[in-house]
Amino acid sequence: MTIAMKPLSRITKIIYGCGDTGFSLTLTIVGVYFAIFLTDVVGLSPGLAAAAIFIGRSWDYINDPIIGHISDRTRTRWGRRRPFLLFGALPFALTFAMLWWRPPWQNQHFLAIYYGLTYLIFDAAATFVYMPYFALTPDLTADYDERTSLTAYRMFFSILASLIAFTIPLMMIGGFVPQDAFRVQQMGILFGLISALPLLLVFLGTREREEFVTQEPPKLLESLKAAMKNRPFVFSAAIFLLTWVCVDILQANLLYFIKYVLQREAQSDLIMGLIFVSAILALPFWVYASRRLNKRWAYISGIAFWAFVQLVLMTLGSSTPLEMILTLCVLAGIGVGAAHVLPWAIIPDAVEWDEWQTGERHEGIFYSLVTLMQKVASSIAIPLTLLVLEYTGYTPNLLQQPPSALMGIRIVVGPIPAVLLCGGILFALLYPLTRERYAEISQELERRRTQPAEEHA
Repeated sequence: MTIAMKPLSRITKIIYGCGDTGFSLTLTIVGVYFAIFLTDVVGLSPGLAAAAIFIGRSWDYINDPIIGHISDRTRTRWGRRRPFLLFGALPFALTFAMLWWRPPWQNQHFLAIYYGLTYLIFDAAATFVYMPYFALTPDLTADYDERTSLTAYRMFFSILASLIAFTIPLMMIGGFVPQDAFRVQQMGILFGLISALPLLLVFLGTREREEFVTQEPPKLLESLKAAMKNRPFVFSAAIFLLTWVCVDILQANLLYFIKYVLQREAQSDLIMGLIFVSAILALPFWVYASRRLNKRWAYISGIAFWAFVQLVLMTLGSSTPLEMILTLCVLAGIGVGAAHVLPWAIIPDAVEWDEWQTGERHEGIFYSLVTLMQKVASSIAIPLTLLVLEYTGYTPNLLQQPPSALMGIRIVVGPIPAVLLCGGILFALLYPLTRERYAEISQELERRRTQPAEEHA
């Protein structure tokens, strides 16, 4: 085994994995609470809340590929990716805290503009740190199964942080009503500061593989062309896109479902927390399934199961026994675990295919394109779900919503996610890169890297 292929130590995997804590805490809090914060605390109509979210996420259309490309071309004594974590951690934390301040204005349009612009600034700061962080995965190891293991460590911390994000803020805030605006602001400051620490730990505790750090940086246009010609990347990006848009939609609308359809706002932390406890416990199973079945079939089985559970969830109502709700939450969490691990584990393999085809590595642009597509889709899908609430008659803080509004909430929690997940399954069925084919490519790349320099002349 060459030096480049030495297995990663467990402590390296843990340190890298814990870096996702900062992202998952903040992005999950935004995904779960920001929409209902805008409607039920700030008092925006669902339509204006949708506009603010769309404005905030639209900047990603530009900054994701730019940051990804810059990180590909960065050359420092600390590596390509790690400097972004060092210099971006504090702005990331501060801009997150700004999201949760309720300005003392009454004009809804001014408020919508404030939150749209603040969200835009936060998203830019987040991209500056998490794009290089995600691109570290293939820079740390080239082994097919070790990448799944590395992703599982990251997803363990991701889901653990999501569990905290789903429960602790609710305990701090109490309820999403206008009187709780100051508590929401305190929550934003606390979690903003906490989110910066794991990023600094990853900077201090990881090292990029030297042969990738010293490679000639690719040009942006060449990187984009390589991505579009890379068939495994196109399919893995579609799998990721459809899966995570579904996750985003559910995060943004789950509290509405619990508060108004189930009429169980007091048990919100229990219901949402149980989903993520189940997801954490399911992670080792999905890593095992990936090794036994390969990543594609593990994804298909897990996501099909999750889609079925979502369709069952939409049939629940205020008279449903709590025991049945909690049982379905456990089952949903098993599918959520698959969604967290497997799409992320598939993408790095496309990077190896790219190097095999072109002789260059474009991790930064690949990861930026994946997250860009997901954000573009989410920037459209999440506002559209809020518009569904607006046009079905949703009224903020009205406990007894009209039947049309309840049906609108059910639609965005059940059928819409199920259809998206089925789309991901279709692309997984057509995914062209098997474990055996990847092993051949990986061996060829390792042979190229270990050849004497004169053989490349």
